[in-house]
Order: sequence, then C-alpha cells, then structure tokens
Amino acid sequence: MRISRFRLSLALCLVLALATVSQAADITLSYANFPPASTFPCVQMERWADEVEKRTDGKVKVETYPGSTLLGAKNMFRGVQMGQADIGCISTSYQPGVFPFSFACNQPVGFTSATVASMTLWDLFVKYQPEEFDGVKVLTMFTSAPSHLMSKEPVRTLDGFKGLRVRASGTLAQTMTALDASPVAMPMPEVPEAVQKGVVTSLLTSFDVLKDMNFAETTRYETILNFPVYPFAVIMNKRAWASLPEDVKQVMDDMRREQALWTGKYMDRHVANALDWSREKYGIEVIELPEADYAEAHERIRPLVDEWKVEAREAGLPADKIMDDLKAFKAEHEKQYGE
Repeated sequence: MRISRFRLSLALCLVLALATVSQAADITLSYANFPPASTFPCVQMERWADEVEKRTDGKVKVETYPGSTLLGAKNMFRGVQMGQADIGCISTSYQPGVFPFSFACNQPVGFTSATVASMTLWDLFVKYQPEEFDGVKVLTMFTSAPSHLMSKEPVRTLDGFKGLRVRASGTLAQTMTALDASPVAMPMPEVPEAVQKGVVTSLLTSFDVLKDMNFAETTRYETILNFPVYPFAVIMNKRAWASLPEDVKQVMDDMRREQALWTGKYMDRHVANALDWSREKYGIEVIELPEADYAEAHERIRPLVDEWKVEAREAGLPADKIMDDLKAFKAEHEKQYGE
C-alpha cells in the first residue's frame, strides 16, 4: 500500500511537472526601448507585451528592456535590423533625413491630440508603405502629444517669445526661431539642471513631462501652442518575424492599429492627469495666447511644411499628395476622436 501511494505521488508530481513545462513560453522575444520605464513609449511597450502573451495563451513571452538598457535611441533602428533586439521602439526625429515620410507628421499642421496624430500617422503608413521601413517589420506607430511651452516666467503674448532661451530640437527648434526665440538643443535628461541653472528658462515639448520629469516644480507657466508632435514606430527584425508561427503573426498584425489608438488615447489621458497633478502640487498656470497671437504664431511656422515638401521630393516622395492625405486623415479622425 505504501509503495502504491508512493507511485501515485510520483506520478502526480510528474504530471504537474509536465504541465508546468507545457505552460512555458515556446517563443521569447526581446523588446528594447530608450526612454525611462515610466514614460509613455515604455508604458505602451508593457501593454503590448502583456497583450501578446495573453492573446497567444502564453506561447509568446516578451522580455522588455526600457531606459536604453539594451539599445539606445540613436542605434535602435540598426540594432533591430542586426538582431541585437527582436523588437525596438524608435523616435524618427532622432535620425534627421532617414525617415522623410514619417516627418510629414512632425510638421506644424495643428494637431491638438496624440490620438488624432497617432491615427493619422498610422493611416498614412498603411496607405503608402514607405521604403524607409523596408528593412524591418512595423508593428505599430504612434506620436507624442502636441508640444507646448513650459517656462519659469509667464509668456502671455507673441512678443514674450523674443529672445527666450528654450530647450527645443529639430522641427521644434525651427518653430522657436520663427517666433524670434533662441532655441537650445540638448538631451532631455540634461534639461532639469539647465533650467535650474538658467542655461534655458523654458522648454518646448508635450505636457506629460510636467509630472514624469517633475518640470512642474521649476516651470510653472504653461503656454498652449499645439506645436508639432513627434512620430514613433515599433519595429521588428525581419528574420525574427519570419520565424514566428502564422497564428502569432496574426495576433501581432491584428494589434497594429489597435495599439496606435490605445497609445494615443493613453497619452492624451496622461497629459490631462499631468496637468491636474501639477495644478494641485505646484499651482501651475495654464496660459492661452490672445486669439490673434495664436493665429500669427501658426502662420509664422507654416513655411516649415514647404521646407519639408522640398526635402520629401528630393527623397522621391509625392510630397503634395502625402500632405493632402495627412490633412484628410486628420480631419476624419478629429470628427471621430476629437473632443
């Protein structure tokens, strides 16, 4: 009887062990990202990883690497192509000239939400399938929220931008130059100290950093501008993609548009929460320019779209058609997702 019980216990242990093995992931994928874990590109990464694992019934496990622990922003695209990571999140603005198509959504076209901008970017990508992404599999695309001014001193009129030392880079630096400000380019991690020391007195980016990087403590005056957004893309190594079973590929393909929408909505909610938190903790003031000044500001930066068209044509892109489609998609999504 004791031997029978022993055998029964042993058999049960073997069954449990086999069940544990069968539940282990068949496929493990690495996913690299460059900003800190608390920021929205990494929040969407974790959501995507969780959903893939859930929708494949645990067949796929996604190991995430935020904060440049596997690949940094500037070597992300090449690193994914070379297989240093299976999946990576890139900001196309970090590589000027490499992504001329994506830069259409980085132009001053008046996006007022990340949701509308993200869906516009995705629909443009689906329609044109640009060659700049031929070397990878694109899993989704999205954008930051619109950029606004955060400053140590209030900027209430267009004249207030004259001579203002603003942390801004790329297209945003050009917008500040058009408003007679003095843009200063520097990596975002260096900006808090630069603001404290007076190297710059303001920064131009989306309002999520008020909370995520605690800029609300030092820049308590926030001027609404609705200046350009930054495009992002989640890319996958082509060999890694080809090795996946068809059912797993279908799960990821089915999530592409959904993830763009989820990220845009998350970002807009996060911006609203950051503003509420900043008001409660630091008493920030949100400033709206006089209507005439706001209109003039956007008129001054409009020539940047024409500059992009020249660069896009040089890259062999149908610039006018792309911009027309961008505006049509933008209008469509404003009706669907606008406030």
